[in-house]
Amino acid sequence: MDQIMRSHMKLNLVKNSFVLLLAGVLLLPVSFGNVKKGSAFLGQAFALSSNAVPLASNIFVEIAKKQNPAVVNVSSKAKTNPVSRQQFRPPSPRGEGAPDPFKDFYDRFFVQRPDQRPKGGMGSGFIIDPEGFILTNNHVVEGADVLTVTLEDDKEYTAKLIGTDSKTDIALIKISREDGSKKPFPFLQLGDSENLEVGEWVMAIGNPFGLNHTVTVGVVSALSRNIGAGPYDEFIQTDASINPGNSGGPLMNIKGDVIGINTAIISGNSGGNVGIGFAIPINIAKSILKDLKEKGNVTRGWLGVMIQKITPDLAKSFGLKDSKGALVGDVIPDGPAFKAGIKRGDVIVSFDKQPVNEMEALPKIVAKTTPGRAVKVEVVRDGKVKSFDITIEVLKDSSPTVLAKNDPVGLQVQDITPELMKSLKLDSPNGVLVADVTAGGAASEAGVRRGDVITEINRTPVNSVKDYNHVTSASKKGSTVLFLVRRGGSTIFVAVKIG
Repeated sequence: MDQIMRSHMKLNLVKNSFVLLLAGVLLLPVSFGNVKKGSAFLGQAFALSSNAVPLASNIFVEIAKKQNPAVVNVSSKAKTNPVSRQQFRPPSPRGEGAPDPFKDFYDRFFVQRPDQRPKGGMGSGFIIDPEGFILTNNHVVEGADVLTVTLEDDKEYTAKLIGTDSKTDIALIKISREDGSKKPFPFLQLGDSENLEVGEWVMAIGNPFGLNHTVTVGVVSALSRNIGAGPYDEFIQTDASINPGNSGGPLMNIKGDVIGINTAIISGNSGGNVGIGFAIPINIAKSILKDLKEKGNVTRGWLGVMIQKITPDLAKSFGLKDSKGALVGDVIPDGPAFKAGIKRGDVIVSFDKQPVNEMEALPKIVAKTTPGRAVKVEVVRDGKVKSFDITIEVLKDSSPTVLAKNDPVGLQVQDITPELMKSLKLDSPNGVLVADVTAGGAASEAGVRRGDVITEINRTPVNSVKDYNHVTSASKKGSTVLFLVRRGGSTIFVAVKIG
């Protein structure tokens, strides 16, 4: 053993020094010039220097010193009642007027709802240029009559609302020097969120619970998170501590560039941080900044369809080779897609020469398309690819009961009478109403809900309980039944596999 150790010690390492990174501690150069054999080698080579410093701690110190002056406290006051929770919640990812499957998520976990603002209606923001333009969250300023911005030096300014966009929850406000001087404000550089990587160090600065200029550090936990906030979801997830009051503050990389706007958290039952926070990628803000400055709102393209994700069961029902694309659950009458000939049940696989591999990608591509422009859209219909030229437009913001018996999918349905239409505010008598869903049944597992209206089964219209029974009774165990369901203001397909 001694012979082996001596032979190793004769390597070039004897005269060299190097830096070791061990367990998050930066070790100073260690010389092997006087290393002795055996345990002495290990003892000296891996001893921690008394001058060791935590990895990158000085970087975070410098970022905090340099960037804190450009981070602001945004306080809002409203003369009128706060915005209602229903008005506040972002639109459903399935389209305008569609039901929101993430309602409970957003009602519980959004950082700062207007009906649960921290005392004084405080949030955060950050200055983005020397003129005093400030980015923050739309929900921080929504419904406010007076906006007060406080800088690190405790100077207060009355801010002017320049533009808002509820769909991305971004707002632009502006402050000016009270003396009319042109003295530049401190500001932050906007980085590039496209180049972020999971595991990358990030720093958040904000005013959690009114504690001004609180600095927290973490990493990028995940990218492109869809949390049901709306059709343009692609949040950065981070474990940097974010709490109520951090809304609108910057998330920065170790260069000090802003790569995100802190927006939401998952807080469990505590109401505070549990290590899962979300930030809007700064590239989204950059893409709408010009519109916010010049027009006060954002102009987006509109296709006029309600879409849904293609599950394996839906893919099988439609005879698709895979689950790529966006399934059209409904087509808005007189909308661009309707005029071009797109039909319910079509699967959009390409938009303007860009492949649509996932349902979530389509709304983002359409939104970026200039209204008035004609694009080519490819769909799969009955196993064949069809092409359509579509001109994109501007996105503008119950009594007698007859129940089905022995239902193989676990539902109880009833005919829709005029009385039911009136009491339930249904817009059409077509279909059958789901009166009850058997827990653990096939329909329950597939997501069918009480109150849904089933209008088609296996692409065949259903206008009565008799129609419903005729189709479902013929379904065999192991087969998949395709329901077309009207829910709220949208129509979706649901594939129910008979257990």
